[in-house]
Amino acid sequence: MKSSHVRKLIKPIESAYSEMFSGRVYRVGTGAVSVRNHSGDAEQTVIGVHGFLENHCYFTQAYDAPTTELILLTCSNYHIPVNGVTPESPDWEVPIKHLEGTIEYDACILNQAMANLPSTDNIRIHGHSRGGAVILEAARQWPDLYENVEVVLEAPILPQGKLSALVTAVLEPVSHGMWPWLIRLINSAPSSAYGQTFFGKMNPRKKQLLSKLFSATQDHLTIVRNIENLMAWMHRADATAYENIRYGTFLIPAVDRILDRDAMLRSARQSPTTMRIVETEAPSHFITLDSKEWIPGFETLPMAAQN
Repeated sequence: MKSSHVRKLIKPIESAYSEMFSGRVYRVGTGAVSVRNHSGDAEQTVIGVHGFLENHCYFTQAYDAPTTELILLTCSNYHIPVNGVTPESPDWEVPIKHLEGTIEYDACILNQAMANLPSTDNIRIHGHSRGGAVILEAARQWPDLYENVEVVLEAPILPQGKLSALVTAVLEPVSHGMWPWLIRLINSAPSSAYGQTFFGKMNPRKKQLLSKLFSATQDHLTIVRNIENLMAWMHRADATAYENIRYGTFLIPAVDRILDRDAMLRSARQSPTTMRIVETEAPSHFITLDSKEWIPGFETLPMAAQN
C-alpha cells in the first residue's frame, strides 16, 4: 500500500456512538472486553462478538435477562461504545502477535476473554457476520477452550463464503486511495439513501445502531484491513475450521444483501451434524436486530454443557 494512501487512512475517526454501560471494561491489545453487571445469580454466560463496522451494543438488548452474564468484545482498533466506565488493564492480558484489524488478532482477544472471564460453565458465544469467523478462528487457535461451548453463528462469514454480488459490485472499483473519499461520501449521505438496499426493513434499534457504521473504527485503515483480511480468510479457510466447534446454531437470514446466502449455506452444511442450521425468515443480514425471536433459547444447550 502506498505510504500516501496509508497516511490518509490513518487519520483518526471520531467516536460517534456509545451507550450507558454498567460493568467493567478491560483493554486487551488494541481491543477491549466489557463485562456487564447482572442483578441475579448468573445462570449462563454469553460472549458477543460483533460484526464488521458494528459495536458490542448489537447484543445488549438481545441478552437482557438478569441471570445472563454478558461479556462483549470490542474488536481491535474499534471504538469502545460505553459511557461512564474507565477501561482498565487486566493482569491476565498477554501480548497478541497477529496484525491488528484481522480476524486472527480478534480471535486472540476472544480467547483471552474466554480463558479468564466466564463465571458459569454454561457458555454461549454469539458472533454476527465477521464475528462468526472470529469464533471459528479462535476455536482453531485454542481448541480446548471450546469443548463444552455452544456457538451461535448469525449470518456468519464462513470458510469458502463470499460477499454478496451487490457488495462486490460496490467494492471492486475501489482502490486504496479512494477509501477515505468513499467513506466521506457514505457518511455525508443520509443512511436512508443506501439503508433499505443493504439493511432491509428498518426499525428503531436498527436505525440507531446502523446509522453510525462508518464511525465504528478508530481509523480508515482498520476498515480496509478488515475487508481485505476477511476476504482472504474466507478464501483460505476450509471445512477443517469446523473441527473444533461441538454444537450450536447457524442462523441464516431469508435475504442477505451483505453476504452470499447460498455460499453461506453450502459452507454451513459441511459443519458437524451436531450443529443446527436454522433458515430464519429474517429480512436482512441483521437477524438479531430484525427480531430477537430467532435467537435460540438456552434450553437448547445439550446436556453435556449443563454438567
